[in-house]
Amino acid sequence: MESTVDIKTLNPFWVIVNKEIADTVRSWRFVLMVGLILLTCMGSLYTALTNFSEVVHSNTGDDSFFFLKLFTISDGTLPSFIVFISFLGPLLGISLGFDSINSEQNKGTLSRLLAQPIYRDYVLNAKFVAALIVLSVLFFALSFMVLGFGLIFIGIPPTAEEFLRIMAFAVISIIYVAFWLNLSVLFSVKFRQAATSALAGISIWLFFTIFFNMTVSLIAKGIAPSPYSHESTIIGFERLVQNIMRLNPSQLFSDTTSTLLVPSVRSLGPLTMEQMSGAIPSPLSLDQSLMLVWPQATALIAATIVFFAIAYHTFMRREIRSR
Repeated sequence: MESTVDIKTLNPFWVIVNKEIADTVRSWRFVLMVGLILLTCMGSLYTALTNFSEVVHSNTGDDSFFFLKLFTISDGTLPSFIVFISFLGPLLGISLGFDSINSEQNKGTLSRLLAQPIYRDYVLNAKFVAALIVLSVLFFALSFMVLGFGLIFIGIPPTAEEFLRIMAFAVISIIYVAFWLNLSVLFSVKFRQAATSALAGISIWLFFTIFFNMTVSLIAKGIAPSPYSHESTIIGFERLVQNIMRLNPSQLFSDTTSTLLVPSVRSLGPLTMEQMSGAIPSPLSLDQSLMLVWPQATALIAATIVFFAIAYHTFMRREIRSR
């Protein structure tokens, strides 16, 4: 009988992963965050379905992508689906990771856990993998929920390209939230108190959500070239400001998702009159949209890996003492 047991059940890493998943989905903090996300997304979906026929008849160029409009349209009373994900996704990532390490240490369970035949990196890796699995299930479930309601309302199935675009949106959303998850895990390793790590993560989220774009816009307004300057000077300045704006993770997420879910978007930067002349206003194919947003997606992935590497290095060099 013992030979028939799956090897994963005997691996301490997967034991920790299963424990972390169970603890996460049973916690009131996760239930409240998921409930908030579900309520807001259901509200935006209801608004999109209510105004769906008007938006479809008013838009031109990409009217065949009906399902994608469920993620992007809004009547002004509630933001669109992707705006809610951009706003609430970081809070979900922070809530999953701000006490992942320091709570174990404060309760005295971290030293006892490491006293077992368990590698130290198993603890940090398992916590990240468990949170990533939970996030993946959540965002794919949200995407399929929108597909299901859209199928009931519209009455026709999505095309293969629409389905792939929505799945790509789900993957980008997972990467975006994983960035904030790794940032909060880093603070959990760095600070002893969970409240301090939570405040640090929320402070950075507030800075990038409210103050970063405001600060860049004020500085750009003060150093902007004259409107009578050469076109190349103005275009170069606008590209510089846009590249600085892309230091904001939410801007990278917005650029990526808007391009994937709005196929008519053909450029993410300013264009000269020569570049615009002769262009035919038609939607891009999926592979062209992916090529357009590949730099933004790569930047999100790189930032996520960098913060995880810093947290990993800090945790591996940290002295763990029993209480």
